[in-house]
Amino acid sequence: MIASVRGRVLAADRDGLVIEVGGVGLRVHATAAAQQAARASPEQVFLQAHLVVREDALQLYGFASEDERELFLALLGVSGVGPKASLSILSAYAPARLRLAIASQDAALLTSVSGIGKKTAERIVVELRDKLGAPSTAPVAGSALRPVPTDDHALAREGLVGLGYSVVEAEEALAAATGTPEERIRQALATLGMAS
Repeated sequence: MIASVRGRVLAADRDGLVIEVGGVGLRVHATAAAQQAARASPEQVFLQAHLVVREDALQLYGFASEDERELFLALLGVSGVGPKASLSILSAYAPARLRLAIASQDAALLTSVSGIGKKTAERIVVELRDKLGAPSTAPVAGSALRPVPTDDHALAREGLVGLGYSVVEAEEALAAATGTPEERIRQALATLGMAS
């Protein structure tokens, strides 16, 4: 089994990366954090990896950290969640954020990922909440795309959704908000007002 890849980035496109390893170009479907790492050092990138073997294909997936890979494998263990959906989830949120959402049964956060419906999000929460262990409450340095939420964050998001905004719009508007749920909602509404 392929556990990691080290080499030079030959190409980067919407399907991922092509990394030259020993004269061979490997297609690696990579998370957003892994793609960012590849852009930062294209001459010598190192990614954690996992090979998915299917009847009709061998697909290599790349991750910026061991934590991303572990969460990817956990997501693959959920019925109805494949590699593409797992990669989308990990590209949208940092592992610490996802672990906290799953532990706090925050399925709404998962539904903000394109292609993840309510039933799939609820299945992820039910099947993984006891398997993942206690989440870290601190953001992972350099890998967090958004700050780790607190109960105030989830309450503020629910308030914005109640006002008619989508979960995705609410998450984007709350990304930099701090304080009580009411203060976060005010900050988010100001951000949403500037965007429109």
